[in-house]
Amino acid sequence: MDGQMRQDFTTLAEFSQILQSLPETDQAAVAAAKARDGQLTKPPGALGRLEELAAWYCGWRGDARPVIDAPQVIIFAGNHGVTAQGVSAFPPEVTVQMVANFEAGGAAVNQLAKAAGAQMDVHALALDRPTADMTQGPAMTENELVDALKTGWQAVDPKADLLAVGEMGIGNTTAASAIALALFGGAAGDWTGRGTGVEGAALQHKAEVVARAVEVNSGCKSNGLEALRCLGGRELAAMAGAMVRARTLRIPLILDGFICSAAAACLEVAQKGALDHAVAGHLSAEVAHEKLLNNLQKTPLLALDMRLGEGSGATLAINILKGALACHSGMSTFAEAGVSDG
Repeated sequence: MDGQMRQDFTTLAEFSQILQSLPETDQAAVAAAKARDGQLTKPPGALGRLEELAAWYCGWRGDARPVIDAPQVIIFAGNHGVTAQGVSAFPPEVTVQMVANFEAGGAAVNQLAKAAGAQMDVHALALDRPTADMTQGPAMTENELVDALKTGWQAVDPKADLLAVGEMGIGNTTAASAIALALFGGAAGDWTGRGTGVEGAALQHKAEVVARAVEVNSGCKSNGLEALRCLGGRELAAMAGAMVRARTLRIPLILDGFICSAAAACLEVAQKGALDHAVAGHLSAEVAHEKLLNNLQKTPLLALDMRLGEGSGATLAINILKGALACHSGMSTFAEAGVSDG
């Protein structure tokens, strides 16, 4: 059964099979969208990247003149055993408190989702059971990884026409840094940033923790799904599951910041092209995000020095995609407007 048909998975091997048979873009819809763009009442290329985004979106939806009217934002939350190593400026209890804030509508992402007209869902994953400390061994068992992937998979609304995913989890920039180091090499310090606000000696300590985690789990180097299991967290795995489900449903995806991009990188390393249905919503102020996006060959839509996480940058970027499709599908052609095209 291929990735388009399979509705669920129960093992990591089945998830890997889905990754190997993902649907591709509809080239006929892309060609039709580009043909339409050439007839719109504007000089060729005058809308810049908005034109590329529109054609990309049309290809995934299989429609040369779509509109975006049902975007979905999903926030996943998880706790990390590595916080025992003192890598965060905040205690793990903050994850639980922030989930309550999301559910009450009080966080930044709630306001941005409302502004974008997006449905927002929050999924907390076993916050009372942090993952294992990745400096001592793998963060998750295979079963724990599969459960988290399934949470993400099942969270996607099949009726959505655009997806943004985000996260909350004290300690998860450390997990993301370790994943990036394991997948792309270099030095731990190159991938380790301030996260919730660690600086100076604490930042150096965090980089040492990242290096130790990758060394202890050295078998996951250059292995996307093993890196996700050994170094990630439940919320990172859930984001990855949602990303793949979106692909099977042909729902275009907006990536958030550093942590979301690290989860996405696990998929791209596991299966080249797994992120073809995704754009980078923004460039985070987290120091290693630009380097990570370069490895993923994604050019961000926004660069506003945001480093909040919780899907905020991706959610803000929904409006960019909406604008691109509003112009593409709503503008008149030269013939319709009675305007001379030369």
